[in-house]
Parts: sequence; C-alpha cells; structure tokens
Amino acid sequence: MTLLSQVESILFVASKPLTVKKIAKAIGVSDSEVAEVLKGLSIKYNQPDSGVVILQNNDEWQMVSNPENRAMSEKFLKAEVSGELTRPQLETLTVISYCGPITKPELEQIRGVNCGLILRNLLLRDLVKESEDPSNLLPTYEVTMEYLRHLGIVSVKELPDFEILHNHDYVIKILEQKTTENQ
Repeated sequence: MTLLSQVESILFVASKPLTVKKIAKAIGVSDSEVAEVLKGLSIKYNQPDSGVVILQNNDEWQMVSNPENRAMSEKFLKAEVSGELTRPQLETLTVISYCGPITKPELEQIRGVNCGLILRNLLLRDLVKESEDPSNLLPTYEVTMEYLRHLGIVSVKELPDFEILHNHDYVIKILEQKTTENQ
C-alpha cells in the first residue's frame, strides 16, 4: 500500500480536520512526507469536476464534499435525517448505548459491517456525539442528552439489562481480540 493511499484513506475515514503531525504519527512516517502527499492529493481532488476536495487551513487538512454541490448535498442530508430510523441505525445506536464510548472500528468489529454512513446519520440527528480522545487518533462515539431525553431516561444505566449487556462476555472478547490484533 502506498503512502498516498494511506493518507487518502485516513482523510476519508476521519471526516474531520487533521494535522500533518497526527497523520504522520498514525502512519509512522515523517511530517514532510505527509505534507508532500497532501499537496499531491490537493492537486488530484481540487478539480472543477471532482465531487470531493481537500481543504487546508494552516496545518489542518480535511477531505470534504465539493462546495459547488452544496444544495444537492443538503437536500440529500435533509431526506436522510427525516423519518424513522432504519434497522441498521437502530442496531448501531443500541451498540453505542450499551458499549459507549466506543470507536468506529470497535463498533464495526461488534456489528461486522461498515458504520460510517450510519454514524453520520446518527450524528446529524443528534442521537450520538463524537468526542476526541487525546491518547488516540480515532474519536469515540456515545449517545447524547437528546437521545436520553427522547427515551425519557436520565442515564444509559436505565436501559433494560444495561449492566449485563454493557459487560457482556461476547462484547469484551470481541474488543479484546481487536486490541490484541492491533498490537
């Protein structure tokens, strides 16, 4: 896998501004190598017919949708956040409720599927929130006060069988297995 491919993937999955230093640390290369790749990615994506662009603000970089597509993107997102939650959204929300705070890879390890679009939708609906973890490259996800208010509870600990499911052997085993694989 090339350095360009690695940086491109990180920008894509992060969906937030990242510093050169943070990207370099994640990959294990120098800041200057990452900065050079980011310049190349800007040239690749910042074209009039590209659906995504690479933004740079000082030392932060982010992959975003092309501002020219704003009206269409907003129309799509509005349709996405209205209506009832889908079964995959409910499943994802349940895992976050019982296991949060949880990272996206941990969530995907438990569910067995990519959860990027589902997380985006739950974030837009203000049912989950993304929190930065200074000790980790990846943010964690947990339910919001709006979620608790909507359910009429004051804490996730009021969810049915919370203690049993929060500390379930299967979940602990899956998360430990993921941690062991990453070492």
